[in-house]
Amino acid sequence: MDSAGTERYRIEGYLPKDWFRARLKMGLARVAFMHKKFADAQQIYADVVNRYATLAVTAEAIYWRDVCKYKATNDHTSLGTAAKELAEKFPTDEWRLKSLPWAHE
Repeated sequence: MDSAGTERYRIEGYLPKDWFRARLKMGLARVAFMHKKFADAQQIYADVVNRYATLAVTAEAIYWRDVCKYKATNDHTSLGTAAKELAEKFPTDEWRLKSLPWAHE
């Protein structure tokens, strides 16, 4: 929840410690994103990508990290970068599919 009590990210069920930490960080990033603090959100998503590279949450973090960059700079090339990275690292992931419109193949 953000400071106004609005739900911004939901975690349900048991998760091991590292997965839980990664998901908590994703929640913090989502709060920053929804409050248009794109640089802060981008940094948190990048931290998830770097610290939790082996977890499934990483694909989602890559997607949102580069959406934040786009929102902060209006540089659309960051979206193509996300699509390329997701295609290489997570070719069958849902977040890769969501990035397909940005792919420059």
